This record gives sequence, structure tokens and C-alpha cells, in this order.
Amino acid sequence: MKIMLVDDERSIQKAVEYIVRENGYDFVYASNGLEALKVFPKESPDLLILDVMLPGLDGFALCEKIRSFSEVPIIFLSAKGDIVDKGIGFKMGGDDYLVKPFSAMELEYRIKAVLRRARHMDEEVNKEHEILKIGDLAIWLNEYEVYVKGEKVDLTSKEFEVLAFLAKNRGKVFTREQLLDRIWGMDFEGDINTVTVFIRRIREKIEADPAKPQYILTVWGVGYKFRPK
Repeated sequence: MKIMLVDDERSIQKAVEYIVRENGYDFVYASNGLEALKVFPKESPDLLILDVMLPGLDGFALCEKIRSFSEVPIIFLSAKGDIVDKGIGFKMGGDDYLVKPFSAMELEYRIKAVLRRARHMDEEVNKEHEILKIGDLAIWLNEYEVYVKGEKVDLTSKEFEVLAFLAKNRGKVFTREQLLDRIWGMDFEGDINTVTVFIRRIREKIEADPAKPQYILTVWGVGYKFRPK
């Protein structure tokens, strides 16, 4: 999982990075609100830690902008601990509020608690909608919808069925003949290369680099499989 810090104090950046990496998370940071708005879509962090007193666009305003397109969990950092500031933070969409100075252990506990709540909410949504989440890819099985980094990808129904079938059987290799039978049916009279064409189209839509796929992998001389866990 990846945690993003937005803070202009170098000492805070170093301290938070150490805490985050020591607990096994990836780390990325931005020094101000405008930079954060550029970095956020590229990095797709699982948690944001925002300083309230940022140059230019402050933490509260930044949170409000991010909430217009993302439900990522947010922890505010602030030197102010009065109830008014905390109230503003929660009203803008924050999930927690930590007052400076803070201990490494306290930040660690807050991070784990917020991520645990977020995971629980995701699990509830997944149960209702049957969502497969793999990396930056989200496959909504009931809705026939696919998202990459939160952006909807337009797949045909057959492209979706190929992708969903492979994703539900992660790590298992299928020959082109098997995929043809499972997706198109035994009575399909088209060319076996139909599968190859569909795999290429799907990769072009969901992979960052279709020439170096990260999701649908080719097993040379055999067939295809979805990236193992």
C-alpha cells in the first residue's frame, strides 16, 4: 500500500517517510497543495496525510478538492488542536486529525486504524457489487464495468468476459482453445486467433504498457493467465 504526505517542512517529510517505510508501506510526498493535485492521480495513494498549514492551497481546501473525485482516507496534521479546527477538518472530509508534535507510535497507530476502517468499507462494497481489485484495476462483475486508477475503461461485453474469467482464475493457465470454449462456446466457428486479437485489445485498454503486460500474461507455447497473487 502507498501513503502520500503533503507537507512543506523537510523535517516532517523525513520523519513521516521513516515511519511509513518502517511499517512496510510505499511513500510519496508533495510540498504544497498544487503539487499534490498533480502527483495524486499518477501515484494513486491508499492514504493521504495532509498538513493544514500549506503554502498557497491549504490542507482543508486541498482536501475539499480531492473529495470531489476521490474517497481516499485522509489524516490531517496540524499544530492547532482546538475543536474548531478539528471540526473544519472532519467537515471537509478528513478521516482523522493528528496534532503536532506527535510520536512515531501514535502516527503508526492512526495510519493502521484509518486503513483498517477503509478496508472494511471496501469489503462491504465488494460484497454488494462483486468487485475484483487487483493493483490499479477494479472489475465490477455485476455491472460489466472496468476501472484503471479510478478511470472507467470501455470494454465490449466479450472483452469484459475474457478479462473477468481470467481474473477470477488468477494464476491458472488457459489455452486459446479453452478460452474459446469457455467464452464463445463449443459451437463457435470462428478462428482460434480470435482469442489472440481479444487479448491484445484488452491489454491496449488496461495496461500502462501493452508490450510489457502486468495483468494478462502470456505463457509461451501454452496460452494466457492472469497475474498470480
